Amino acid sequence: MPKRLFIFGLGYTARVIASRLSAQGWEVISTGREGTLSFEDAGNVRLALADADHVLSSVPPGSEGRGEPLDPVLERYGDALKGKALSYLSSTGVYGDAGGAWVDESAPVGTGRRTARAEADGEWLSLGARVYRLPGIYGPGRSVLDRVRNGRAHRIDLPGQVFSRVHVEDIASGVIAGLERSPGAYNLADDLPCSQNTLVEEACRLLGLPLPPLQSVEEAQLSAMARGFYAENRRVANGKAKRVLGWTPRFPTYREGLRALSATTSPTVARTAPEIASGDQR
Repeated sequence: MPKRLFIFGLGYTARVIASRLSAQGWEVISTGREGTLSFEDAGNVRLALADADHVLSSVPPGSEGRGEPLDPVLERYGDALKGKALSYLSSTGVYGDAGGAWVDESAPVGTGRRTARAEADGEWLSLGARVYRLPGIYGPGRSVLDRVRNGRAHRIDLPGQVFSRVHVEDIASGVIAGLERSPGAYNLADDLPCSQNTLVEEACRLLGLPLPPLQSVEEAQLSAMARGFYAENRRVANGKAKRVLGWTPRFPTYREGLRALSATTSPTVARTAPEIASGDQR
């Protein structure tokens, strides 16, 4: 019999995981706009959960102060998850601001703007789940290349600001590597945190487009969500995932990731782009 995975929330990242496992012969059942079941269809969801070997949730927590459950999946189906191998897609936002320092899975959580996420993260850990803490996610159709092409990329004048990120394909390989490994928290991030400005500059170089102007946060008129993004500064360490899961990112830096995306969508530009210097990472 094929192994069965039940996914709560078949979104951008979960679709890649589902595709990989389906190709390996797994049966995948899911909720979400593109899923096979409605989250609200409790009868069929519970029947599918009963037959599932593994359960993955990518559903974010509710909004605090609005009467929403901190974790909709656990609120509605938590009792049906007992005895299942569990995985949860969390966020490195649980670490809050580290002033640009490195954070690993032993760092305190719940001190930043993602308090609801930190609480949900802790709930899944208490159930024995594999909790994958993810930084900025990029991949086909969702990267700085798209923002530069569309004129929506910003360069913000914040010296010393760094972020971590991870390619969606590397998230999928990390989650799949962890299916049979020990429960716990795992950071899935690439090897080279850098500023968002550096990322924008690399995208412009690959596309042969001019750099957007350097602006202050106020001049850029960023959304509240984007302002929150820039309010935190940290580097995310991925050593535990490499040691325990045997995970090796295919795209260890943003340079490999963006070059691969550029080659897929703009092969002419990719062929004429300057070579990457030896030893460059993330």
